[in-house]
Amino acid sequence: MMKNINKTTVLIAFSFLVIGILLGLLFFGNSNSNQAEKHTSSIESESTEVWTCSMHPKVRKNEPGDCPICGMELIPLDSEDAAISADAVQMSPTAMQLAQVQTVVVGTDKAEKAIRLTGKVQPDERLLFTQSSHIPGRVEKLTVNFTGDFVSEGQVIAHIYSPDLVTAQRELLEAEKIKESQPSLFKAAREKLKNWKLTDRQVEQIVETGNTVEAFPILANASGYVTKKLVNVGDYLKQGEAIYEIADLSRVWVLFDIYESNLAWIEKGNKVTYTVQSLPGNTFNGTISYVDPVIDPKTRVAKARVEAANPNLKLKPEMFVTGRVEAERERESTSLAVPKSAVMWTGKRSVVYVMEKSEHVVSFAMREVILGPELGESYVIESGLQAGEEIAVNGTFSIDAAAQLAGKPSMMNPEGSVTSSAHNHGENLAGKDSNTSVNASRFEVSADDKQALQPVFDNYFEMKTALVNDNFKKAKEAGVEINKAVNRIDENTFDKGARTLWMEHSNSLKKSTRLIHEQGDIETLRETFIPISNAMIAIAEAFGPISSPIYVQHCPMADSNQGADWLSQKNEIRNPYFGAAMITCGETTKQIRK
Repeated sequence: MMKNINKTTVLIAFSFLVIGILLGLLFFGNSNSNQAEKHTSSIESESTEVWTCSMHPKVRKNEPGDCPICGMELIPLDSEDAAISADAVQMSPTAMQLAQVQTVVVGTDKAEKAIRLTGKVQPDERLLFTQSSHIPGRVEKLTVNFTGDFVSEGQVIAHIYSPDLVTAQRELLEAEKIKESQPSLFKAAREKLKNWKLTDRQVEQIVETGNTVEAFPILANASGYVTKKLVNVGDYLKQGEAIYEIADLSRVWVLFDIYESNLAWIEKGNKVTYTVQSLPGNTFNGTISYVDPVIDPKTRVAKARVEAANPNLKLKPEMFVTGRVEAERERESTSLAVPKSAVMWTGKRSVVYVMEKSEHVVSFAMREVILGPELGESYVIESGLQAGEEIAVNGTFSIDAAAQLAGKPSMMNPEGSVTSSAHNHGENLAGKDSNTSVNASRFEVSADDKQALQPVFDNYFEMKTALVNDNFKKAKEAGVEINKAVNRIDENTFDKGARTLWMEHSNSLKKSTRLIHEQGDIETLRETFIPISNAMIAIAEAFGPISSPIYVQHCPMADSNQGADWLSQKNEIRNPYFGAAMITCGETTKQIRK
């Protein structure tokens, strides 16, 4: 009995021991596993976190430390900001709206271009004839007396007195008398007359009548219209000398001028639709049959020929013609194409601004591209962009101005600037003065061009001063004058690269100032002054100050604490966005010199 009890006790104790061990492994094993997972997660989190310098956002590290440039302590970068390029300039929705920024997604399309051509109707050179005299002598009579008269082949067009021909006729008549005994002599006299283009019938008539013809008729060799009358009655002609020029206008050529920039698009076989100025309502179609292999050194154009039937003589030589060719470039099936307004051209480089965005952040980064041929209102992009990327097509120069102010790479400063203003970082750069002079590369414009820009700057500074003094009426009047001054400038006075830049800036100024006369309060006017200032800063950077250096100044509290800039002729701060309320709020961030 006692043995059975002991066995039962041992069995129960052993069972509890096994259960305890299993429970311990279950709980402690999961705990260790969780700790390992947490440790692994922590390592992964640490390895993916990005650290940057608030002063130099280009610096990116995967661990904390000091900035290798200025020595400041690195700060963690938000995950949203980490996806944005360090060279990109961020823009708020309000700033994009004020700058009238518009974007488009880059797509592929066929490299097609509609080319407008101008030209003239000309006679078909293969149907031009020179009517000459086959015998020497004096013009006794002209049956065709004016240019434009029509002649038919075989028609008598003139009568020529030729002593040589009279002598040859007499020789024929004498030879005819002895032709039985001297047949070769008669034959030689006959052939002599035929060498002067007399017909067999005319020779026979001389023999039959026995009389010489003194005023011999000249017959037309071809049918057509007389385009030139080269002799008058009484003139003496040499053998083979021209009397008329005759053109058969039943077929004509339409010769179009092809400029060098379009030669790559025009080739034999292209279809042309054209109209004639003097034939309104009529549209003609043709095919290019020939393109000149050589460019005219004076006009810098080549000619493209279209052959046209002209049964009713509607098409007359020297008529002006306007044509259109839908040309397609021989290349790969599709090409990237972007609107012209998206491309900024400096003469050496072509750049666009590519949009980068995350859930809450929108920014633009400059991208250099290589342009292909022009397609009307767009360019083919050979390299630098990919299909599906989104680029700015309007307000690009406002974006570029913001990039310049932020020290980011821009059209005029491709490497960026270390003179980034304090409003971007909260303090000056590593002890450098924020009043640093900026001499970015710029377009060289003539003194006349700068003189044309003078009223724009004068009215801008008047508007700025009026806003500083809280004078709504004068500020409004000056804003209207800015618009007038911009509209008075002829864009063609600038060179090609400067012209493209000026057109972008002037369009921005025109849009910003167009409705100033309708604004009814000074606060609205101050909001409008933001895009006006951005455009003026870009103009000053691109073309240089008119006379003395000017200053770029910044207020961090303007534009609902987004910050805004303006130009000033003095280094002293006088805030146009708040006037007397905070007249000294702001700082000078740049100095633009001549």
